[in-house]
Amino acid sequence: MNLTETLISTTPINHDSFLHIDRDQIRLPNGNEHTRIVVRHPGAACVLAVTPDDKVVLVRQWRHAAGRDMLEIPAGKLDDGEDPAVCALRELGEETPYTAERVEKIIQFYSAPGFCDEILYLYRAINVTATSTLQPDQDEFVETELLTRDEVRVAIQNNEICDGKTLIALQFWLEEK
Repeated sequence: MNLTETLISTTPINHDSFLHIDRDQIRLPNGNEHTRIVVRHPGAACVLAVTPDDKVVLVRQWRHAAGRDMLEIPAGKLDDGEDPAVCALRELGEETPYTAERVEKIIQFYSAPGFCDEILYLYRAINVTATSTLQPDQDEFVETELLTRDEVRVAIQNNEICDGKTLIALQFWLEEK
């Protein structure tokens, strides 16, 4: 069965920020036409950083859309043409006191493909140290928290960690031991 939807036309709804919201007219596999609203996103990088004493580096920040603060792995959107690995290292250093010698890609995935084209690139930080001199962006307020594996399990169970990218990253970490 062919599941392909064919783009007929795109009408911009809002292109005021790094997000672009479009109304796409598409042709369904059965020949009918339909409208889809699509959020176009430049992509983002996120980083699973673990300290030498086996604690994961998380950031707590307020998420307006959710109406609450959340514990998440460090992450941020890609600048135009930016290598996701470079972005992951930058975000780790900006959002936390930590840096890494390098990062290794774990996986890439869509955040919400039903309405958004954002791809997230998840990296593992290698040789993490508390040596960052970078600062968060002016509109970014974050607190660093270090959690053990047992503390992560409890935080997930208590819905303190409920962000998709963070749950995916922590699943990789928790499966290691």
